[in-house]
Amino acid sequence: MNIKALKSQIASLDVDAQYSFTPVCPNELPIPSGHEIVDELNRQATFATYRIGSKDAHSPKAKWVATKENPVLSKIEGKNIDVRWPEHCVPGTKGFENLEGLPHPHDYDFYVWKGVEPDMHPYGACYHDLQDKLSTGVIEFLHQKKVTTVIVGGLATDYCLKNTVMQLLKAGFITIVNLGASRGLAPKTTRDAIELMKQNGAIIIQSSAELPTLLNNFELTIAK
Repeated sequence: MNIKALKSQIASLDVDAQYSFTPVCPNELPIPSGHEIVDELNRQATFATYRIGSKDAHSPKAKWVATKENPVLSKIEGKNIDVRWPEHCVPGTKGFENLEGLPHPHDYDFYVWKGVEPDMHPYGACYHDLQDKLSTGVIEFLHQKKVTTVIVGGLATDYCLKNTVMQLLKAGFITIVNLGASRGLAPKTTRDAIELMKQNGAIIIQSSAELPTLLNNFELTIAK
């Protein structure tokens, strides 16, 4: 299927580009060089008409917060929680903030805060729940704006970014993953996430330097 990419039909999505996922907050979920994605996120946004952002917004009393007795990644029972994580992205803390150099949430065209409920820990930016039933409005916004193509970057590649990309692909969007604007928590899960996204139809690029050729000079060829 050949589709000409028009800028008016392109959106750029910054997934959870917050300090909690960087070495700036070492006691939360620090991703090596997670704070180094800002320039790439800003560059990919120049190829789009719409810029969307998402943010984790978690209670310090969330049911999934890890403890000595229940460590990180241990299973937890619940309809919309799966494993335990360190406390992170609590509103009012440094970890909650967007990385310096990114727009303020009110300067995006559409913005999502997710994981507010203490017993809910979604990953993808398109749904508030783990069953992908309770929409955040991202997909509806994109459809309303007649967007066909979404360029995605953010944190972390192997969790929230991966799930967001899978949701977008399922909704029928041409989805480009910019690895230069993304970082993962662990090498193996990051490799597995990239392979999964690719197998499901995502276009993987190493940096925004590939976007002019991909979007402006040629038609996107998507394998059915």
